[in-house]
Formats: sequence, C-alpha cells, structure tokens
Amino acid sequence: MAKVAMVFPGQGSQYVGMGQAFYDASEPARALFALAEEASGLPISRLCFDGPLEDLTQTVNLQPAVIAVDLACWQALSDAGVRPAAVAGHSVGEYAALCAAGALSPADCLRLVSLRGRLMDRDAAANPGAMAAIMGASPEQVAALCQATEGVVQPANYNTPQQTVITGAAEAVAAAGRLAKEQGYKAIPLKVSGAWHSPLIAAAGRDMAAAIAATSFAPLNCPHVPNTTGAPSAEAALVKAELLTQLTSPVRWVQTIEALLAAGVDTFIEAGPKNVLAGLIKKTAPAQTTVLNVQEPADLEQVRAALQI
Repeated sequence: MAKVAMVFPGQGSQYVGMGQAFYDASEPARALFALAEEASGLPISRLCFDGPLEDLTQTVNLQPAVIAVDLACWQALSDAGVRPAAVAGHSVGEYAALCAAGALSPADCLRLVSLRGRLMDRDAAANPGAMAAIMGASPEQVAALCQATEGVVQPANYNTPQQTVITGAAEAVAAAGRLAKEQGYKAIPLKVSGAWHSPLIAAAGRDMAAAIAATSFAPLNCPHVPNTTGAPSAEAALVKAELLTQLTSPVRWVQTIEALLAAGVDTFIEAGPKNVLAGLIKKTAPAQTTVLNVQEPADLEQVRAALQI
C-alpha cells in the first residue's frame, strides 16, 4: 500500500484561472473561497479566475489566493478518501499543510496567510530587495557564495540539490549572482516584489510571530515536516514554535523531501496550482517514486488509480 505525503505550493505557482474548476464543481470549494474573501477582505475568486496576473501576483493578494486553491485541492483529495501519512508545504504553503494535518482550521489558516501577505507587502515596500536562483551549485557552494559577498544576502530556498534561491539586498544579490557566474554556475534573477526569507522582512516576522502565538493549534493527525528544520513532528507545540521563525529562515525543501523519503514515503501528491513542487521533488527523489499533482477535478482520477481507491 502506498505511503502518501501531501505537499502544498506557495508563491510562484499562480496562474489566472487557478481553482476555478473546483469552484465550479464543488460547494466545499466555494465555501473555502468565501472564507478566503472574508479573511482577506479581497476579491479572491475574481483575482484567481480573471486576474489580471499582475494583480494576482502581488503578495498581498497572492498569499490568500494560492492557499484558497491549495485548500480546495486538499478538500477534494480528502473527500476522495486520500489520507496522507505526512504533509509539508513550501513557504506559505506550509499553512495549508498544517490545515491538512488538522493543526489549523481553514478559517485560522486563511486569516494568518492574509495577514502574512499584508505584512510582507509592507516590509517589501519599506526594505526593497531581490532574489535569484543559483543553478548548478550545491547548497554548500551557494552558502559559500553568500558568505563571500558583502551586504545582506543569504540562501532562501534549498529547492533541489542543484538549485538554491538566494535573497537579500538587491546589490548584494546581484554581486553574489556575478560571483556564481564567475565560478561556472547560472544565476537567474527572479521576478519577486521583496527579499523573502531574509532579514529585510524581520519586522513582518515579528508581527507574524505575535499572531501565530495568539492562535490555537490543535493536535496533528499526521506528521508535518517544517521548512526551517526538515525534521518531521506531530507535536502541535513544536510545529507552532517552528512557524514563529519561518518567515526569515530558509526553506529547506531538499531536507524536507529527504526526511519524507526516509520515513518511507513513496508517493507524493502536490495539492495546488501548477506542478512546481512535483518538478522539484523529481530532482531529489529516486526515479521509482510516484509524484502526482491535483489542481482540478479531472486530476483526481489519476490519484484514485495510483492509490487504488
């Protein structure tokens, strides 16, 4: 029998039209979108279905929007009988993962991510920064590049063994990118509005930590692998403590996938728009690992076939 990990994407997976098929087909999905609009005060359905992409991609809009879609996909998988052995999420996707594990209610999840989007948007305006993907270098080599560069720059996302995103002040990120190219690696600037997972959004991290501390977390119904440590935990107190530092810490996605594989996971289901995480997982996991994506109702048939449910 397959051992399933359900994983949830964050920023970077958005597209105009995301979530609409579930919204049209499912009353529970429509209820989740209504919750997202109530929590955020934003026209989430219109942004997801009609865009424009420039508006959808703004952090303040995108975080509640992408999590609404993640949760709609999770709800459909749950209704289909999928019971994950573990969950994980990439950056803001971690909130959807904790909802799927029973630690957060959908209402609290959407309230927190809506606040997270507003705080990050605020800090990005106050402290502009940049991010870039370094390709072809190991995580250790990217860390060394950052250490050799003056200014605020550090790893943000350890996405695959050969792809690490860096973050920080624009000048320092550009300098680290030049150094990477001098050493034979690729450096690709990312179209983002802020230096996510960096000290430049420390104020947002403090304000977010206060909101998380004031939120009740229920016992988890399966282990969750947090971004900051890559160490599975099913204890609500530990998960909550980890989340307090998530915003300014690197996303250790490679460690997350390795931890899930070590726990016996042989099937990954990405619940959310696009298939960004599926692509990253395939670059870390063994070739025989089953990697699926659910972003619209038709995708459930492939999951049912693979899990024989």
